Amino acid sequence: MSVPQQTQSESSNGGLQSGLKQRHMAMIALGGVIGAGLFVGSGVVIQSAGPAALISFMVTGVLVILIMRMLGEMACALPAVGSFYEYARMAWADSPQTSQLAGFLTGWMYWYFWVIVVAVEAVAGASLIQFWMPDVPAWAISLVLMIILTFTNLCSVASFGEFEFWFSSIKVAAILVFLLLGGLYLLGMWPTETHHGLSSMLSNGGFMPNGIGPVLTGAVAATGFYFGAEIVTVAAAESSDPVRSVARATNSVITRVLFFYVGSILLVVTLVPWNSPAMLTPYSSALAAMGFGWTAHVMNAIVLTAVLSCLNSGIYASSRMLFALTKRGDAPRGLAKLSSKGVPRRAIFFGTLFGYLSVVMSYVSPDTIFAFLVNSYGTVAIFVYVLIALSQLRLRAKLEREAPEKLKVRMWCYPYLTYVAIIGMLGIVTGMAFIPEQRMPLALGVVSLAILLLAFLSRSIWRRLKGLPAVVPVSS
Repeated sequence: MSVPQQTQSESSNGGLQSGLKQRHMAMIALGGVIGAGLFVGSGVVIQSAGPAALISFMVTGVLVILIMRMLGEMACALPAVGSFYEYARMAWADSPQTSQLAGFLTGWMYWYFWVIVVAVEAVAGASLIQFWMPDVPAWAISLVLMIILTFTNLCSVASFGEFEFWFSSIKVAAILVFLLLGGLYLLGMWPTETHHGLSSMLSNGGFMPNGIGPVLTGAVAATGFYFGAEIVTVAAAESSDPVRSVARATNSVITRVLFFYVGSILLVVTLVPWNSPAMLTPYSSALAAMGFGWTAHVMNAIVLTAVLSCLNSGIYASSRMLFALTKRGDAPRGLAKLSSKGVPRRAIFFGTLFGYLSVVMSYVSPDTIFAFLVNSYGTVAIFVYVLIALSQLRLRAKLEREAPEKLKVRMWCYPYLTYVAIIGMLGIVTGMAFIPEQRMPLALGVVSLAILLLAFLSRSIWRRLKGLPAVVPVSS
């Protein structure tokens, strides 16, 4: 077996423009893990697991750190449009059918995840804006948000990067200010008479009041909160210096995960009782505990920024993955058409069309179709991570044998930590079967996987009936 040699069309960016600057890439990487899940969803995990939610986020955070390191290794050694979609194909290059299946599943599952995120964030954004504009219909707000950010992505990759730069800057600044204020408060350097200390998080039933079960459940939920860190490897194809951008991002992910997530959640559980109704809005309540009772509007604006960032990133990531799928014949070639500014407009329209339909379903059929989409996409994200780890396991072995000079970034303790990541992700999936509230998301995720397998099988049969080659040639 040999490391696949990329053709000129594969090694280039396929016609996409290198419009993302270093500051764009830096902020995409920095803000990629900070989503609405941190500001809102973390409270649900804490209410279930208690202060031990720290373990939930730490365990999943370590797995995400390992996955990002693997992506960094592959992206620096083999830069490619489509990132881990291409790596899945390269990893099984010695078996063309397996190679196509691995790429097909990875690409379409990733696309599916982000188009659902687009719909979910559009609905969430509407509810946040209704905080200030209660009389405006939620569906109308969702529609306006999607139109604005779709237009932003249609203009140029630079406009996406500029919006994401400012969205991420606000999110990062908010977390940094929160960490600074919370740290000063806990150290007793705050002008109030009473101070919470680390001991306060043990005063309501202890560190793990509900046992280990909710901690494991929280780890499952936290996986979805972290998803998005890998976007920087997708965006690298449109940056001026992809290798440098990816190397920096993967080297800094440890700090981002531990500092932003674990650090801020540690402050939340020391400032707000885990079993308090106030934990539904964890960061607002923590600020209120420090004397900032006026923070409701500010935090609502910050969470809205996080939601819009996810919506913006979702449109971008889904369109670029779909564009990569077209180059291998895994999606209709007509969707590969680029505008004069190198933007895959048809791929953007196709993804947002799915998003628009999902938003409609959120109001027309919230308990059936939309519930299926929302409950399945988190499990699909875990499947993507597993495929990334399996791809790195095989590609690293090939690179070490045939092109070790390409390994500018190396996965730590290979192959042992790769196995740890695979076992950890499979452990999360297995654990979902034993957690009552996670059984439905697991089942629906498996159904989504089965639908994609059926789609791949149908495509293979159709090609055979048409007399077409089993291996789809790369589009030039």
